[in-house]
Amino acid sequence: MEIVSTGVYVGPNVYAKRPLIRLTVDLHRRAGRPVADYGSALVDPLLRYLPGLATAPTEFGIPFGERLRSADCDLGELMAQVAVALQNRAGAPADLALTRPGADEEHVQVLYGYESEDVGVEAGEVARTLILELIAPREEDPLDLAEVVDDFEYYAERRALGPSALALVRAAEARGIPWLRLNDASLIQVGQGKYQKRIEAALTSQTSHTAVEIAGDKELCIRLLSDLGLPVPRQIHVRDAEDAVDAALSIGYPVVVKPVDGNHGRGVAVNLASDEAVADAYERALVEGSGVVVESMIAGDDHRLLVIDGTLVAAARRVPGHVVGDGRHTIAELVEIVNADPRRGAGHENMLTRIELDDEAERQLAGKGYDGASVPPAGEVVYLRKTANLSTGGTAIDVTDVIHPDNRRMAERAIRAVGLDIGGVDFLTTDISESYRDTGGAICEINAGPGMRMHISPSEGRGRDVGGAVMDMLFPAGSPARIPIAALTGTNGKTTTARMLAHVLKMAGHVVGQTSTDAVYIDGNVTVKGDMTGPKSAQMVLRDPLIDMAVLETARGGIVRAGLGYDYCDVGAVLNVTSDHLGLGGVDTVEGLAEVKRLVVEVARDTAVLNADDLQTLKMAASVTAPNLCWVTKNPDHPLVREHIRLGCRAVVLEQGLNGDQIVIYDNGAHIPLIWTHLIPATVEGKALHNVENAMFTAAMTFSLGVPPDQIRTGLRTFDNSFFQSPGRMNIFDEHGFRVILDYGHNEAAVGAMVDLVERLAPLGKRIVCVTCPGDRRDEDVAAIAAKVAGHFDTYLCHSDDDARGRAPDEVPRMLKAELIARGVEPDAIELAPSETESVDMALGRARPNDLVLIFCEGITRSWKQIIYFHPAEKPAPVAPAARVAAQGFDVPEGWRIESDERGVRIVPAG
Repeated sequence: MEIVSTGVYVGPNVYAKRPLIRLTVDLHRRAGRPVADYGSALVDPLLRYLPGLATAPTEFGIPFGERLRSADCDLGELMAQVAVALQNRAGAPADLALTRPGADEEHVQVLYGYESEDVGVEAGEVARTLILELIAPREEDPLDLAEVVDDFEYYAERRALGPSALALVRAAEARGIPWLRLNDASLIQVGQGKYQKRIEAALTSQTSHTAVEIAGDKELCIRLLSDLGLPVPRQIHVRDAEDAVDAALSIGYPVVVKPVDGNHGRGVAVNLASDEAVADAYERALVEGSGVVVESMIAGDDHRLLVIDGTLVAAARRVPGHVVGDGRHTIAELVEIVNADPRRGAGHENMLTRIELDDEAERQLAGKGYDGASVPPAGEVVYLRKTANLSTGGTAIDVTDVIHPDNRRMAERAIRAVGLDIGGVDFLTTDISESYRDTGGAICEINAGPGMRMHISPSEGRGRDVGGAVMDMLFPAGSPARIPIAALTGTNGKTTTARMLAHVLKMAGHVVGQTSTDAVYIDGNVTVKGDMTGPKSAQMVLRDPLIDMAVLETARGGIVRAGLGYDYCDVGAVLNVTSDHLGLGGVDTVEGLAEVKRLVVEVARDTAVLNADDLQTLKMAASVTAPNLCWVTKNPDHPLVREHIRLGCRAVVLEQGLNGDQIVIYDNGAHIPLIWTHLIPATVEGKALHNVENAMFTAAMTFSLGVPPDQIRTGLRTFDNSFFQSPGRMNIFDEHGFRVILDYGHNEAAVGAMVDLVERLAPLGKRIVCVTCPGDRRDEDVAAIAAKVAGHFDTYLCHSDDDARGRAPDEVPRMLKAELIARGVEPDAIELAPSETESVDMALGRARPNDLVLIFCEGITRSWKQIIYFHPAEKPAPVAPAARVAAQGFDVPEGWRIESDERGVRIVPAG
């Protein structure tokens, strides 16, 4: 039983619409054997260590405890469920356990949810360890399974989101606000693009640094509150132990000694009643801060009052860490019993913190004549701390519903006075339900970034939705948290369409973040180069604080490897699905490829845009849940689309008119003529039909995003296929007297589109093509590309990409040549070029005026530089308009001829 590979899906994927861990597991000889065969020796210990397994849900609609007894439950499914149960036990919530068949009978895909990536991956490893140890125990040095589970909990506590952070992200999810963890701690981004906010614990991107500084300076803070008439203890800043004793005598015993800028109760000593105790407390406080203060001791219980956005949302009475005697156990044993509570953990990762029997606890015990070995009588409460901080083992009792209105207003005034958006008031009073004016209660401290654990899950009383209050402050009702996302995929055209779409949106006044096969662009500027069509690049865009619109080109590889980088998009489009990249990443058929790409429209929330002329995308409509479906078709008589339009639904159609072809939008009964295709520069006067289709998808997506037709029209008329705007996508260079077209086309459909363009351009001279195919494509894909160019050119230069991707350097060129010959091309018309660079040089060197050179290449920038810096041997002679007309097949009537002058071109009598 071996984990062969591990994958992490960060968002929706082909298995589920949520993040998952995927483990490819080789079961070896245990494949096909049900869990029930292993009996109680396997199941009982797992249920003992992980009792949640028995009631865990399954994809079959029955509890896993019942499923375990089924003959259909195998070790892969058990491993998925154990991984989920381990995470839940460790306080890292997870759900959804699935299995899917692997590449053969011995392999299985184990899939399960996670909250923290590191914790989720480790849970799979530990699940495997536990199962293996139970079905095949080690003869030497057997594992202590309880210790294995405890070690995992410790690992998870250090990496998983703590209870406060979890409360925040759950509140965000409940409000439809996207969130993203930014580090290994609890720094979280909520919202996207320019609407994003950041939060860490109870500090937000709106928290004033000045206010935090004021709250951290206890002396300054108390003085500020006192100046406003708020109840505070008398306080004196001291410089040494002797000064501290003098201050205590001046204030009057009992007193409190604490650091001037400490936190979490560290270095705080309360209820000191002697000079010696004060002097000792001074030294301990000095270690924890930059200075020390002595203040009057306020009688009463310790309360934490939480104020968010100027309103008190929770109040809790805090009780110092303690044990209750039973007359039988020692104090040390009672501490172990208390720490066995599953809510307790190390530090702040759990709802409660473990009690430590440390030096501070020993001092407290010594004051009562106890030590760790003492056995207190039944019912006696033995305090191990003087302060009631949860971080030192304290507990909390919710008192929100009984707090007196005066105390509520006092807390709200105090936090406003300091200037905090989220603040905690430490308030001492004998009775929180009575006014501080009557009880003599007082504020002892103001906390920036206050802990929220005690309010989320108090030891007693009702938990409060403090996470919700924080989200409502950051994103008041009606305020946006998301930016519109337009996501698109397809076999061909997606990069050009993404660029065209981003250009139209920029021209409409938006700041656009765009991912593509060559870079991430922010407002048109390159930020990171490379193939950036996966989930990490999508998240890079959504994290940028400048953008208000995202255009996310999404490729097959990223979806297969890691899913989508967003939970849903507003508009999703699939342009087409044809044979490409088959045999890679477990995708072996066009139908399988369509299933992968379909995910983009499955997560579309508002509009799905699909190609009605493509069979695979036509089928995808059955999986669309978005309220709007927009068809794109070049066939104005498409029966399905015509009926779709009659129902008032949206479509973008290419229609013929006297002036050529026109892109028309239909929506809600409206007929909106958008633009003649010959007016779109990227279509080469309407001849580049693949870019006509790209423009149609751009129109469909921008219209669905709410861009007015006039702005769509302006964007399309100002986008061209220059190397600057669309590198590697039908870049045309006409300055040498012959035309050069550079394209990245690397599959049958893309190559076919360019060959079709060459035919439509009808060059006057010869035609030369530099052809290649990526080495990781199937043999039949190489042959298909050769078949597409065969018979359309006079010279064929076959070369290999720089990276042969596992093939011999000349293998692809030889395969291309063989297929060309099989398709009837004369061998003398075919040459093998040693490299892509030499292939381009050979083509340019052989071209003469009025020829056309079509170059398919991998090194786009290098090849473009070769083209523009090339110096032709011959200067072109001007070609008369009459010759151009004749070359395009115009039939001149007998006795007439073509004539041209400054007034235009016409036919006149030959005489």
